[in-house]
This record gives sequence, C-alpha cells and structure tokens, in this order.
Amino acid sequence: MDPILIGVLGILVLLVLLFFRMHIGVAMALVGFLGVVFVTHGRVMAAIGYFKTVPFTRTADFNLSVIPMFVLMGEFMFFSNVSSDLYGASYKLLGRVRGGLSMATIVASSLFAAICGSATATTATMGAVSLPEMRKYNYKDSLASGCISAGGTLGILIPPSTGFILYGTTATISIAKMFAAGMLPGIILAVCYMGVVVVLTAIDKDAGPGGGKYTIKEKLKALVGILPALLLFVIVIGGILKGWFTATEGGAIGAFGSFIIMIVKGKLTWSNLIGSLRETIKITAMIFLIIIGAYIFGYFLTLSHFPTELANWAVGLNVNRYVILIFMLVVYGILGCFVDSLPLIVLLTPIFLPIVDTLGFSPIWFGVLMVMIMQMGLITPPVGMCCYVMKGVAPEIPLQKIFKGTAPFIVGLVVAVAIVITIPALATWLPGIMNF
Repeated sequence: MDPILIGVLGILVLLVLLFFRMHIGVAMALVGFLGVVFVTHGRVMAAIGYFKTVPFTRTADFNLSVIPMFVLMGEFMFFSNVSSDLYGASYKLLGRVRGGLSMATIVASSLFAAICGSATATTATMGAVSLPEMRKYNYKDSLASGCISAGGTLGILIPPSTGFILYGTTATISIAKMFAAGMLPGIILAVCYMGVVVVLTAIDKDAGPGGGKYTIKEKLKALVGILPALLLFVIVIGGILKGWFTATEGGAIGAFGSFIIMIVKGKLTWSNLIGSLRETIKITAMIFLIIIGAYIFGYFLTLSHFPTELANWAVGLNVNRYVILIFMLVVYGILGCFVDSLPLIVLLTPIFLPIVDTLGFSPIWFGVLMVMIMQMGLITPPVGMCCYVMKGVAPEIPLQKIFKGTAPFIVGLVVAVAIVITIPALATWLPGIMNF
C-alpha cells in the first residue's frame, strides 16, 4: 500500500478513536505504532523500538521542565485566592459603568491568565468570584456566564501559556519568543471581548446594569492588593523576554514567587500545598503522555511522507496563499469543537508547519493564530470545555443558556483573529525587538 495513503488512513483512524473518547496520547501512540508497522511492511520490532526510546528521550528533555514549573506557579496562585484580589481591583475600577462588572471579569481573567496559564482554571476561579457579584446587580445569566467562559479562554493565549509551550516544543521555536508573540494579541482579544459587552449592554440595557461607586482611596487600596501578583508576572515574563533567564528558569522563579505569595496571604496549609502538588502532577503527566503519543505519531507521519506531499500539493494550488492559511485555520476551528486544544496543537503542528514554511509565513505568527483559533473550541459545542466548567460552577444555569451567552464573544474572537491576520507585526514585533 502507498505510504501516503497509509498516512491519510492513520489520521482518519485517529479521528475515529478521538470521537469515541479514547485518550489523545494513547490514541496517537497506538495509531503511530500500527502506522509504522504498515509503512515498514510488517517490521514490528521497528515500531516497538519507538516505545523503547521515545518515552524517555522526549520527556527527559530539560526544556520540558518549564511545563511543571509554570503549572505549579498557576496552582499556587489558584490556591492563594489571588483571583479575588484581581477581580476586586477590576470591579472597583470598571464596575460603575453599564456592563462594567462583565468587563471587570474579562480584565481580571486576563490578569489571572497571566499568572495561571490554564483556561479551565481561569473559568472556574473567576466564575466562583464574579458570578455572585453580577447576580447581586441583576446581570442576566446569559451575559454573566458568557463573559466568564469567554474570559477563561484567555488562559491559553496570554503568557505564560501552556499552548505556546507545547507549540514551541513541537515546532522547535523559542518558548520565550512565543510568550512575547502572544502578549499584544492577548490584549487585543481582551479589548474585543470588552467591546462585545459594550454592544450587548447597549442593545439590552437590562443585561448588565452598572454597579456600585467607589472612592479614589478605595480604588488605590484595591490596586495595592494586586501589586505582588503583577510584580511577579513582570519579573517572570520580563526576565524571560529580556534574556536574563530562560523560560525554564523563569518558571522556577514564578513557582517560588507564587509560593511566597501563598505564605504572605496566609493560604499555606497542608490541604492547599498537597492540592497544588497533586494538580501539578496530574496536569504534567497528562501533557507528557500527549507529547509521547504525538512524537510516536509524528514519526509515523514522517515515514509516510504525508506532511511533505501535503505541503507540495498546497503550494501547487493556483490560489492566494492566504486562502490556504484560512483553510488551515478553519480546520483547526472545526476540529477544536471536538478535540481539546492542547492535544490538537501537538497533533496538527507537524502536519501544517511544513505548509506554513513553504508558503513563507512566519511560524511564530501562525502559532499565535492557531492558539487563538483553539480558543473557539473552548466555548463552542459539543466540547466547549470552558462552558462545561461554567456549568459546574453554576449548575442551576442551563448549559444551552451558557453556550448562547458565549456566542456573541465568538464574534469578538473572529474580529481579533482578523486583526492579527491583517497586521502580522502584532505577533512578530515583540519577539523581533526583545533580547533573547
């Protein structure tokens, strides 16, 4: 059988296994193993050889230690209840205007995402903090749940982002450069989300009435309360971007700093410490299993020559290269509705990156666009992980209403993606000027 055809069949089989909810790491490893057997005409031992070498050689990479470091940093911040301080400050600055509590939720989600890096954790945390306040001021559940779910998606775009770590690792691109690339698009997306709130509350004035009034002194006091978290973010991300330390060292500094914040805030208990470590181990193990499976599957695709032939075919099409770019992003968007964002990054990057290189696009810019499109899958059915997390926070709100509430924010996401496509420098300027 033709190796390219085997590669295509392997991808189809993988999608079927994912449809039946097999773990993405296991599914990729299984399909990769069988694919190597077929491509090499029954050389089972060659396929087994990957299982002997890949798990150790890939996960023992020192650069991957950045993953547990940033995950641990986020978990310490989560158990330190920093989200309440961030929301309180945003609330006192923006809460008075119409829809201000929703905008404060988006701002607080952006700040929490900057020290957490997890979409689901951001959604769960901000949902528990901000939903009671919005209900107190008679915000409609659709707007409240929609802005919380959409704000949570910022966790995979604003650095430190696990999505960028996986993309940088898979595409062999500096993680520091990916962090820098995501900063301006993250701010633009947050502004677009806030613009959606302005439009919704202008159309329906009862959707998001204004909140309470606060004095200048109260606002300054709230800002002082979030200075430690903001200072830690500036030190970690700024140090990485300036080249003072590597991304891995930055993650270690962030984890240590967040541990100190936990102590200062009086949140260091055995329960919180064990909970932070347990969640870090679970998330890291999940990500490493995905990486192992992705490499085995990637070796199979390389042997089948499918990515190379696909890139040559795409270049041979008599269409504008941006048409091909839009097509790839649409594929990401559709698959993102069925497959979680992190596995999809490591699954499709080896397939689409040769096309990106051949068409002359910046792989850093494409990585930002890809992660932005991945956010759409977090708030669209049937997966819509952030919406399901929101449902867990507020079980009395129908899931249908939550998805309906997030729909307008998808428009804001599309607008932000269009802006970054139109102005690539938004993603490439910072990586180009920083000292790595």
